[in-house]
Amino acid sequence: MEGIQVSVERAGYQGDISIIKVGGYIDTTTSSELERALEGLLKSGIYRVIIDLQNVDYISSAGWGIFISEIKGIRERDGDLKLANMIPDVYEVFELLEFHYILKAYDSIEAAIQDFNQEENPMIEEETVVQEDAEPEVPSTQKEEPLSSEPIPDSLEDMIREIALENPELGHGQIAKALNTDKYGFTRVGQLTVWKILRKMHLGSKKAREEIARNRN
Repeated sequence: MEGIQVSVERAGYQGDISIIKVGGYIDTTTSSELERALEGLLKSGIYRVIIDLQNVDYISSAGWGIFISEIKGIRERDGDLKLANMIPDVYEVFELLEFHYILKAYDSIEAAIQDFNQEENPMIEEETVVQEDAEPEVPSTQKEEPLSSEPIPDSLEDMIREIALENPELGHGQIAKALNTDKYGFTRVGQLTVWKILRKMHLGSKKAREEIARNRN
C-alpha cells in the first residue's frame, strides 16, 4: 500500500461545494490527514462536501468513522457530505456496514454536484429527474439506421448480462465502456452501477460469469 494523498478543490455554481480527492488507502495510520482536510473546510464554513474516492483501494473502520462522526454536525448546518466514485470492493464494505442508510453515494462527482444543486434549487429537480429517467439521446440517423445489425437488448440489465456472458473476463469498468458504444445506444453508466446489477443477477464474480457462459453454450 502507498499511504494516502489528499487534495481539495472547489465546484458548484458559486464555488460553494468542496471536493476532497483522496488516493491510496484510509486506515488508522493515514486517516488523520483526511480528517484535517475535512475539519479545515468545516472551520472555514464549508458544509457542502464531496469525498472523491475513485483512487481509494481500502477504507478501514477508522476511515469510515471520520465520515460518520462529522455528518450530523454538517447536516445541522444545512450542509451534507456525499461520497463519489467508490470502487466496487470499497462500496461492498460500505453497504455491508449499512452506511448507505446514513451517507449518500454516487457513481460520479457530477452526480453528487447535481444533487447539491437540486437541494439548493428545487425547480431543477423535476427537470433533472425526467432527464435521468429518459433513454440516452441517439442521433436521429442512428435511430433510423442502426450501425450494428445485431439486436440491442431492451433493458440495461439485459445489455450488461449480454456483455458479461459474451466476455466473462471483462471487469466492471470495461463493461461500462462497452455499454457506451453504438451497439448499446451509447449507454453511459458508472462501474458501480454495473457492479450492483451484476451482483443482483448473481454474476458479480468472474468465476460465476464463466460458469454461466459455459452452460449457456
